[in-house]
Amino acid sequence: MPEESWASSPGVRASMQSNRGRDTKPELALRSAVHSLGLRYRVNARPLKAVRRTADLVFSRARVAVFMDGCPEHHTVAVTNGGFWAEKVETNRRRDADTDRRLEEAGWVSVRVWEHEGAHEAAQRIRELVAERRNA
Repeated sequence: MPEESWASSPGVRASMQSNRGRDTKPELALRSAVHSLGLRYRVNARPLKAVRRTADLVFSRARVAVFMDGCPEHHTVAVTNGGFWAEKVETNRRRDADTDRRLEEAGWVSVRVWEHEGAHEAAQRIRELVAERRNA
């Protein structure tokens, strides 16, 4: 294991390196459900070019950005490196709130879909919002 590694062990490092940044099973299920409803979207795109934040699905004309998030209710506190992970989760929450605020200020709507949420139910919610914003 490299000396500069943040991981507490080689096993933890291997596990974290294998985590996908995109195209996870919940993301693929949501994309499939949204696509089956006839909606088309951009994948892993920046809604606001000047802001370095990437949404999982972007509906440009409707100005809707969809983010697939892990559920805060199901978040477990890490035993090893607990302080590091608690701060990381809190930093991510602040960043997500800032992203939502910036999008709203630019006339966008952000949708947060929890990983455990049913893909078809979330897709219906997204379809209704996109239709509403396109007709406005």
